[in-house]
Amino acid sequence: MNATRSATALTLTAAAAAAYASPSVARLLPPRWKATPRLSGVGDDRHVALTFDDGPSPESTPAVMAALGELGWRATFFVLGNMTAAHPGVVSDLVAAGHEVAVHGWTHAGAIRRTPGALTDDARRCCDAIYHAAGVVPVWYRPPYGELSLGSFAAARANRLRVVLWTSWGRDWRPDATPRSVVTDLERGVLAGGTVLLHDSDCTSAPGAWRVTVASLPLLAERLSAAGLKIGTLSEHDVV
Repeated sequence: MNATRSATALTLTAAAAAAYASPSVARLLPPRWKATPRLSGVGDDRHVALTFDDGPSPESTPAVMAALGELGWRATFFVLGNMTAAHPGVVSDLVAAGHEVAVHGWTHAGAIRRTPGALTDDARRCCDAIYHAAGVVPVWYRPPYGELSLGSFAAARANRLRVVLWTSWGRDWRPDATPRSVVTDLERGVLAGGTVLLHDSDCTSAPGAWRVTVASLPLLAERLSAAGLKIGTLSEHDVV
């Protein structure tokens, strides 16, 4: 009897854990952007939303900003709260340059093993750090790794944020990434009407990976210009 009860308890616990983590299945849907266009950041098919994760860094984020300035592009930066608190001037500079700042979390930690309360507090602290640094209230929330749980959506609701992932990523975090490989990987996803993911910091990437990201931007500009696509922030993207 005790063995039966233990087995039942384990089954229920496993089922509850699977249900809590079930939103992360959305990341794996083939193709996710068709199954969950709103979550994936699908918008105006003449436009590309350009986004960066994992900043701000006092070394790399200004370099990314400079490259974007040369191209006349604005982007959405999903920042970490602890790095924002450490480098508030970088976030202030992003906003002053016309970029959008969004929530990536207080630290770069996944969602599946964290409670709704912990995730809500994590997102709130990041929102507060952004507001104190730049005086803006963020709209968008992309959990680290794109890892989702029921708690992620609870955290978004509690902080009046909208969860968004991406339709195309450059895999610029890899140690063997090159500017050309970044653009090739982006083209394997959805660009027209899509949301592009790159990184402006190497806090979870190969050391110095951001230099490859910066070098990839002029190549990406050539491809997008040839396709007649405009580039901008998520809030300019008319996400469905």
